[in-house]
Amino acid sequence: MEKTGGHISTELRINDRIRVPEVRLVGPNGETVGIVPTDQALKLAQEADLDLVEVAPMARPPVCKLMDYGKFKYENAQKAREARRNQTNVVIKEMKLRPKIDKHDYETKKGHVVRFLKAGDKVKITIMFRGREQHRPELGFRLLQRLAEDVTELGFVESSPKQDGRNMTMVLGPHRKKADAKAEARVEKESRAAERAASEAEEAEFRAAHRPGGKKERGRSENLDPEIEA
Repeated sequence: MEKTGGHISTELRINDRIRVPEVRLVGPNGETVGIVPTDQALKLAQEADLDLVEVAPMARPPVCKLMDYGKFKYENAQKAREARRNQTNVVIKEMKLRPKIDKHDYETKKGHVVRFLKAGDKVKITIMFRGREQHRPELGFRLLQRLAEDVTELGFVESSPKQDGRNMTMVLGPHRKKADAKAEARVEKESRAAERAASEAEEAEFRAAHRPGGKKERGRSENLDPEIEA
C-alpha cells in the first residue's frame, strides 16, 4: 500500500514500484523461495513472464509473490461482485394486532405474516394494549404463542415475547434465506410465463384451424359424399 496525496491507497505495489532492497519471495504456486534481493526477484518474474507483487508490505522484509497481476485483479473483482450479489439485506416487517382480535382479522394478519416469512423476511409482531387490557398481559402472550405455532413451518421465534410499555413484541425469523426465496420466486415467475406463452400458442393454433377456410373446414369438405356433391 502507498500514500498518495495524503490518502492511503489499497493498490498493491508491483514490479519496479517495489523499492526495498530485498523481499521474502513466494513462487507462483505458493512455494517459499526465501529472502532474495529485489533485483533478483524482478529478474525471476521477467523470466517467468509474471509480475512481482508485494502482498504483505508490513512484513520485514516485505513478502512478494510471483503472479499474473492482471488475472489476480480480475479474479478478485469477480469474487467481490459475487459476494455483493449474495449479500442479503435484513428486512424486518411489522404486524400489529389487538389482544382481543376477532377470527377474521387474525386470519388476515396471519396471512400477511406467512407471506413475509415465505419471502425470507423477519417479522416483528406487536400486540397493542389499551386501557384495562394492559393488566392482562397473558392475553397478548397467548396470542403471540398461537401465531408462532400457526407459522412454525415457515418461521421460528427469534426474539421471545416481551412487554414494552403498552405493547408486547415478538420477532419471528424465517427458516429460508432471502436469496433462496428470491430465487424460487424467480423460477415460479418464469414457469408461469412459459405456461402462459404455451397456452396462448395453443389457443392461436386452435383459432387458426377452426376459422373459415382453415384445415378443419377444408377437411370436412373433402370428406363429403361425391354423389351428394353432384
